[in-house]
Amino acid sequence: METKDSVGNLLNDGDTIVLTKTLKIKGMSKTLKRGDKVKNIRLINDINNIECRVGKSLIVLKTIYIKKS
Repeated sequence: METKDSVGNLLNDGDTIVLTKTLKIKGMSKTLKRGDKVKNIRLINDINNIECRVGKSLIVLKTIYIKKS
């Protein structure tokens, strides 16, 4: 399985990504803003989602809202 970002770039474990849309995270008071960088992503079995750590929280992001930096 190949996981790709919104532009079509191939994603790998440990990549750094940039958000393409402001996202409100359920259960958190923090909002992830467009242009924020997230380091050290982890791929999961679903090709449409990735897992990453923001602060101390582990969240799952849809690949349609990210691009590889």
